[in-house]
Amino acid sequence: MKNEEYPPSEDTFFIANNIENEKGEYALDIGSGSGYLTKLLSENFSLVIGTDINYKVLQHQTSYKTKNLICCNGSDALQIKFDFIVCNLPYLATDEILDVATDGGAEGFEIPKKIFDSMCQNIKENGKFIFVTSSLSNYQKLIDYIQKLGLKPRIIAKKKLFFEELILVEAKN
Repeated sequence: MKNEEYPPSEDTFFIANNIENEKGEYALDIGSGSGYLTKLLSENFSLVIGTDINYKVLQHQTSYKTKNLICCNGSDALQIKFDFIVCNLPYLATDEILDVATDGGAEGFEIPKKIFDSMCQNIKENGKFIFVTSSLSNYQKLIDYIQKLGLKPRIIAKKKLFFEELILVEAKN
C-alpha cells in the first residue's frame, strides 16, 4: 500500500467547507487519511471515530491526530449508529487498485460500493451521509446505488478544478 502519510488535499478542504457547521452526538469519518476531517468533526460532536483501511496511515497522523481511530474496511468493525457520516471516497476510475486512498476501481464505483454497503449498518434513522466524488468517475451510478440502499441523495455542492469537477453528495436516511 502506498501513501503512508496522506496530507489533506483539495477534495478534503472542499468537504470541510461544507460540513464545518454540522453538529450532533456521533460522527464517523470513513477513510480518515490525514485525520483532517476527523479533527474538524470532533469540534461539534460528542464522539467521533475515524476509520481507515491502511494502519500505517492511522499511525502516521501527526498534524491532525485524534482519538478513536480504527483500522478496518469502511465501517465493518463498528456496531454504533451515527448521526453523521462523511467519506472522502477513493473515487478515481481505475483498472486496478494500486492506491487505496484514491483508486475506486471500475468506473470509480467498485470500492465506493463496498464502503456504502458497510456504512448502511451504521447510519441512524434521520442520519446524514456526505461523500465526495468526481466527474471523472461514474458519479451518477454512485448516486443511483445509494438510492437503492434506501437513502435519499442529492448533490449539495460542486467545485470545478483544472481537470475535473468535484461533486459533494448528501444522502439522508
